[in-house]
Amino acid sequence: MFVHNRKNFVSRLKPCSIAIFNSNDEFPRSGDQSFLFKQNPDFFYLTGIDQEQSVLVLFPECPNPLYKEVLFLRQTNEHIAIWEGHKYTKEEGKITSGIKSIYWLSEFDAVLQAIINYAEYIYINTNENDRYSHAVPYRDIRFLDSLRAKYPLHKYERSALILRDLRAVKSATEIELTKKACNITRDAFIRVLEFTKPGVTEYEIEAEITHEFLRQRATGNAYNPIIASGKNAIVLHYVDNNQVCKDGDVILFDFGAEYANYNADMSRSVPVNGRFTKRQRDVYNAVLRVMRSATKMIVAGTVLNEYHEEVGKIMTDELIGLGLLTKHDIAKQNPDVPVYKRYFMHGTSHHLGLDVHDFASRYKPFEVGNILTCEPGIYIAEEGLGIRIENNILITAEGNVDLMADIPVEAAHIEDIMN
Repeated sequence: MFVHNRKNFVSRLKPCSIAIFNSNDEFPRSGDQSFLFKQNPDFFYLTGIDQEQSVLVLFPECPNPLYKEVLFLRQTNEHIAIWEGHKYTKEEGKITSGIKSIYWLSEFDAVLQAIINYAEYIYINTNENDRYSHAVPYRDIRFLDSLRAKYPLHKYERSALILRDLRAVKSATEIELTKKACNITRDAFIRVLEFTKPGVTEYEIEAEITHEFLRQRATGNAYNPIIASGKNAIVLHYVDNNQVCKDGDVILFDFGAEYANYNADMSRSVPVNGRFTKRQRDVYNAVLRVMRSATKMIVAGTVLNEYHEEVGKIMTDELIGLGLLTKHDIAKQNPDVPVYKRYFMHGTSHHLGLDVHDFASRYKPFEVGNILTCEPGIYIAEEGLGIRIENNILITAEGNVDLMADIPVEAAHIEDIMN
């Protein structure tokens, strides 16, 4: 898979180009501790190497064929082996990545100096995910600054423009890994349905989820799980998970397993006591109808913004049926800020893959091979009720496939399992 990914990438480079990719930073936590390492998804996509302090160099027209494709790895020693554990050997790096030329990181500067002046363009990887907003100067940006100081007359290009198209279309292997993540997520959900009852805490439910993930060899949580009971479900990214689940409330779950760096992303809403009230069921079924209607639109050729608008119209009708909006509200609404957003204030779908909010263009029509979430919700602050339902949808040439079709979603099915 990684060999194929690199071939696709270099086929889109300008003539006489060199592309350089860095692994992610190791981020300090406090004192002498670091956060758990998480690999740069673009670096992983091209190499399969899940280790810090690694560099990939791609120079398809390099005059020295030895350096057309080079992977640099951190050289281990007895001290590192004792304190940190095993690191890739050169042979393991070859097997994992399919790259034949493997060097230690200490040799990187010398090798780069020997070949970079034969390139006209230098492609650098930058984080161009639309949702990225942090000010931390990450490794690739710092590397770009140092390169410009040394090689000011080269022409610099953005690898992200290529990867944005490539990563959005999933290979058969990527689809299988995502299915595995979805299956582990399913098992964790069924486990918590059987566990949940009045008096348990949100963090106890989170512990059950994490237990199931680790038991099945998931990498861990795809993101911080949301276990939001009662009015906590009104907070879209609630992650405190520290309250007692009360009789009569609904819990909004939003969690997913990460498997081999590929992610699942599921939302469900369940009654703490195992039975929806009539009002809760009405709101739940309204969200479910919106999700099913929206899912039908996730096909090749659909444009994301137009899709969101159509889903908004469907949601508006459901909100009127629930008595939350009136036709008068609709008639006097500002078209730029439709009134349905009082109760459904987030988007319906995002791309899914190596990132939970995966790297893709929001303006390019959906394609075969895309995997997207479908996650409408209704949040009623005055009732302390939040309902969200989310599945992961694969687009194929024949239509779409719900990768979470076997995860309980009907209200009656959820109640049966809980009881």
